[in-house]
Amino acid sequence: MTRLMNGNFTMKPMEQRLVECVPNFSEGKDKAIIDSIIQPILDNKSVSLLDIDMGGDFNRTVVTMVGEPESVLQTVTECTSIALELIDMRLHSGEHARMGAVDVVPFIPIKGVTMEECINLSNRYAKLVSDEHSLPVFLYANSARYPSRVRLPDIRKGEYEGLQEKIQSPDWKPDFGPAKFQPTMGATATGARNFLIAYNVNLNTADKSKANTIASKIRTSGIVVKDDKGETVRDKNGIVQRIPGIFEKLQAAGWMYNEEIAQVSMNLLDYSVTGLHDVTEAIKLESEKLGLEAVAGELVGLVPLQAIMDAGNHYSDTNIQDVDSLVENAIEGLMLDRLESFDPHENIIEWAIEREKNE
Repeated sequence: MTRLMNGNFTMKPMEQRLVECVPNFSEGKDKAIIDSIIQPILDNKSVSLLDIDMGGDFNRTVVTMVGEPESVLQTVTECTSIALELIDMRLHSGEHARMGAVDVVPFIPIKGVTMEECINLSNRYAKLVSDEHSLPVFLYANSARYPSRVRLPDIRKGEYEGLQEKIQSPDWKPDFGPAKFQPTMGATATGARNFLIAYNVNLNTADKSKANTIASKIRTSGIVVKDDKGETVRDKNGIVQRIPGIFEKLQAAGWMYNEEIAQVSMNLLDYSVTGLHDVTEAIKLESEKLGLEAVAGELVGLVPLQAIMDAGNHYSDTNIQDVDSLVENAIEGLMLDRLESFDPHENIIEWAIEREKNE
């Protein structure tokens, strides 16, 4: 993905009560559309735009905003309205799994805000956009009302192409909005969650199946068991049997970075349990078994300083205490500077917020 920062916007002072919101829009090629979508963020003095990640192959843009809770809610609602007007899912194609023009809108507590408050924000957001646009909205993560909707991949299963049939099933009636397929908009998921790190590791191969093989070994859900005929094995209750993966709190899948490079695409759901360095080293090892090499790391969006420092400690030969040195070691060890320059003051959330205060 290519990180774009709008050079025209003005840095704004941050409030003490901070919520992060990371809406994902199903458009990653037309910068003019994204510029229109993010305009409400630039216009709101209580919300700051920290990051924009546009992915042409994914045809997806991840936007990171931080600010006072009510202002964030108002702003992302306005962004949603613009996106629903400008993005037509009937014309959309891309590598990343998706089901709607505004695919997912998570609310994350950062400072002085509880998880319960973020759950409330997600419910209010869902009601606002469903009432205004007749948009089907599903609640996920900590906001989920049903166990089957906690995991975003379960909600996205079937993607946009399967949504028309799925949404008519009683099991998949939206939490807000009509149980009706909206061709131009698709559907949206929203919820409250802890800080998630989106992290990818590129391989020196164009074979996505090999990336997916590695992903299945390391992710929490593991590998689906197949019989001699290649069919999925289920128990007497019909539950799919799996061999558990190496790590806890990890989602992973094989994707294409571009036509020539496959990658292991991951979401680290709790970096204190499974860290960036943990997955990087595991991917290096599994790649070697396949005769491949891990060649670059990529962070999508921002990352907590502690997650980078944990990696820096792992990649340091001595017990270094200097934060800058730890960050430098983490960047090198995680290969974050292989694809493009990596600016920690833009990519580490605490430093990005501090930069805004100073400027």
